[in-house]
Amino acid sequence: MRSSLLLLLLFGLGWSVSFAEVAAPAAVDLFNGRDFSGWVKRGGEANYAVENGEIVGTTVANTSNTFLCTEKTYGDFVLEYEFKVDPRLNSGVQIRSLCYDQPTQFEWEGKTYDIRAGRVHGYQVEIDPDVERKRMWTAGIYEEGRRGWLYPRGAKSEEAKAFTERGLRIFKQGDWNHVRVEAIGDSIKTWLNGTLCADLKDAATARGFIALQVHSVGKDESKVGTQVRWRNLKITELTPR
Repeated sequence: MRSSLLLLLLFGLGWSVSFAEVAAPAAVDLFNGRDFSGWVKRGGEANYAVENGEIVGTTVANTSNTFLCTEKTYGDFVLEYEFKVDPRLNSGVQIRSLCYDQPTQFEWEGKTYDIRAGRVHGYQVEIDPDVERKRMWTAGIYEEGRRGWLYPRGAKSEEAKAFTERGLRIFKQGDWNHVRVEAIGDSIKTWLNGTLCADLKDAATARGFIALQVHSVGKDESKVGTQVRWRNLKITELTPR
């Protein structure tokens, strides 16, 4: 009703404005920049802190993957954020992800996956700047706790080679990188620093929480204390088409 009244008012003033411009959903901050209100930690015992409006994840020894998860769930959306990561660390951002108090099973294409209680699982937009292994798959899509890599598929595939070649060109080592994610229906697309990276069709999960991952480093003392940072997390919720 308010949109209609605003539109009539603008027409009365002689302005040429489309309904889409008036009624388009607005991006909102996913993180308030001060504390973790609306978020909950799941999985391991890595540390999360707020510094200068940024979320800082720090690895600790001998713990499993750790996730800072939104309490709210999201279906169709556009998500944008910036991250900066230590080159020794793998990380990622979960989307449409789930976590259950009881063990569950997931069936897909004739295969059954057992998911233990408390296990965060679902799509992950990777932060994977592995120059040493020549696997620059940042903004690829990995399914945490279930099927593994969805895009690219297979380390020796042409898709994977192209992903790495592109990553070497566009990834900013030691600096802030920008990611855009569009999840609409069964389509998930990602952009890294303005370049389209993943274009996946998958209908396994339509809704879930968003989470920031600090990957396990096991007993590797050279990686203990490494950090990943996020800032400018914004989400635009969309009406399903």
